[in-house]
Amino acid sequence: MQLNPLRVAQVALLWLSATLFSLPVVAEQEVRIGAAHFPPYTVRPEKGADTGLLPELVAALNQLQSVYHFVIVPTALPRRFQDLNQGRIDLAIFENPKWGWQDIDHVNVDLGLEDAEVFVALRKAGRGQEYFDNLDGKRLALFSGYHYAFAGFDADPGWLASHFNATLTYSHDSNLLMVLRGRVDIAPITRSYLSDYLAHNPQTADKLMMSERVDQVYHHYAILRPGAPISAEALSGYFKQLHDNGDLQRIFQPLRISVLSMPSLSPPEPSPLKSKAASE
Repeated sequence: MQLNPLRVAQVALLWLSATLFSLPVVAEQEVRIGAAHFPPYTVRPEKGADTGLLPELVAALNQLQSVYHFVIVPTALPRRFQDLNQGRIDLAIFENPKWGWQDIDHVNVDLGLEDAEVFVALRKAGRGQEYFDNLDGKRLALFSGYHYAFAGFDADPGWLASHFNATLTYSHDSNLLMVLRGRVDIAPITRSYLSDYLAHNPQTADKLMMSERVDQVYHHYAILRPGAPISAEALSGYFKQLHDNGDLQRIFQPLRISVLSMPSLSPPEPSPLKSKAASE
């Protein structure tokens, strides 16, 4: 019996189509990034608004590759430790290992980003930079949940209020408004936020005085939990690519967040807790 070449081709094509459609589809692995209110990096993430710098960074990470799908999971400043420890989130971002992570098993991934915290006071005749030399006796407006270097990175609200004559809020705007109205003397403000605030409120630029004294430099890390879907090496590699293609500069430099030269990839730094366990 002579086979019809056209019929043979049709059957082969049908078989190939059925085989392809039956193959399992490899889905992107979801990586959950904890987002706590930390303007201008994350702004009220629990409200679901795509505001702040984190959504821009997540979009860049997802556009860069197709192995992982990065998603934002709202958390809170005090709750983020427990969320990471219990696996509700895979990583906390824009963090510093000194900010309460000492007893949480994790790996630090350097993001190559630096910000700083400066002090802001009302500008007055005869008041100069020496005003910021000593905080004793001055009324402070602090952001609840933040870890300040001048306070030894102790974020306990009651302790801060009692030791530093401090009013604690959840808003940089509220703290700056209290400075402008004379209700407090000084407010420590993230430099990136202050830059954004003055750009949107230029009428306040001549009324506020910013310190040359820096309370702390934010060298930003990602805090990655053991067992996360993505490895520290892979995450570090993606940030290197975002640095090289200009995305980090595009997202962060407009708010005076320094984008540092990225070193050659090296093993990420483990947490002190993990290092101690490995040596025992």
